[in-house]
Parts: sequence; C-alpha cells; structure tokens
Amino acid sequence: MLPKPTEAELNILSILWQQGPSTVRQVYEVVSQTKEVGYTTILKLMQIMAEKGLVSRDESSKSHIYKASQSQQKTQKNLLEDLLERAFSGSRRQLVLQALNTDSVSKEELAEIRALLDSLEAS
Repeated sequence: MLPKPTEAELNILSILWQQGPSTVRQVYEVVSQTKEVGYTTILKLMQIMAEKGLVSRDESSKSHIYKASQSQQKTQKNLLEDLLERAFSGSRRQLVLQALNTDSVSKEELAEIRALLDSLEAS
C-alpha cells in the first residue's frame, strides 16, 4: 500500500484527478489561484510524490507529465480505512454516526444515503 499523502499532496492529487495528467506548471497555476506558493515548492512536492509512488512521471518530453498512481476512489478508500482503524477502532457504525451527527448534512445527502442503504440491503 502506498504511503498516506499529506494535505499538500492530496491537494495536488485532487488537481491531477480533475485535470488528468499534468505538468508541474499546470498544477502550479491551479494551486496558485487559491494559495500563495512558489513554482519550485510545487516542483519539489511532485518530485517527492514520485519518489513515494503517489504519482508517476513521464519523462519522454522536456516538460515532465505527472499522473496520480491510484484513482481518487482507491485513495479515499485507503484513507478512510486508516481513519476507521485509528479513530474509530474499526467501528463502521461509529464512523457513520459521527459523520451524520452534524447540522451540515442536507436532505438530499440523506436521501442518497437512504437509497444506498436500501440497495445494500436488497443485494
């Protein structure tokens, strides 16, 4: 299993998942819209991510192209499993109750969750 990405690495992965394979410049342009950061910082982060195996790098052209090594869904699943074990002692029930016990859950989200639960029970 790949190492857990840091918050900054997750931000870069989110961009790669959204945009697809990208150069450092393309990622930098997106990040710099919301955060004051240097190009070399993004470059170094992406190099570290390549060393960790979080991204792969195509070096066939002058501008290296980076892409996420795992899908967003697979990464989220791994992070959730880690959180489940560390914070909830493996209890899915506690995780779900904690996630839903907030004022920010919309009626639409609850309806989607009910539909998912119904389909899980039916199968």
